Amino acid sequence: GAALDVFEQEPTPTDNPLLRLDNVVVAPHISSASHETRSRMAEMAAENLVAFFEGKQPPNLVNPDVLKARPLSRLF
Repeated sequence: GAALDVFEQEPTPTDNPLLRLDNVVVAPHISSASHETRSRMAEMAAENLVAFFEGKQPPNLVNPDVLKARPLSRLF
């Protein structure tokens, strides 16, 4: 089975075959909307900003390869 929150096309077309499967649960792109999750997201954003302004690599950087093309040292 699967629990899905994000689809390639949103809103998901009603004829999407995944919607007809008994072992699939879908959510309307809100699975991260808990207090705990949103609080942690804010903490991570703050950690990233602090690191950035200190000239360090943000700890939660999704694509560190971007720093090869544009090092933080060039931004200050």
